[in-house]
Amino acid sequence: MQITTLDPQPRSYGQGTLVTGATRLLFISGQVPEDDDGHVPDDFDDQCRLAWRNVLSVLRAADMTVRDLVKVTVFLSDRRHREANARIRHEVLGGHAPALTVIITGIYDEAWSLEIEAVAAA
Repeated sequence: MQITTLDPQPRSYGQGTLVTGATRLLFISGQVPEDDDGHVPDDFDDQCRLAWRNVLSVLRAADMTVRDLVKVTVFLSDRRHREANARIRHEVLGGHAPALTVIITGIYDEAWSLEIEAVAAA
């Protein structure tokens, strides 16, 4: 399988992702900033890292890594979280740049500041 990022941007995303030769696709449901005990951190940075940790957990269950992500959608409860979201996404993804959409919207649970869904291919 080959993943090619089309027009990579400096903040861990590309304008498009071309996948060729993939044999497995993983569709990751919206991952929220809640741990196994139902605890939701108060701070946005902690919520963002926890939501990403949950994404990584689903990837690991499918024997995949962030390098297999081809599309990420982040739902933010408030646009004031844009910069922190971008910074933490870059920490998690490093040099990997999947296609990305960030949407400012109401979130299902008012305690959550974001939700992350993704698609991976291997």
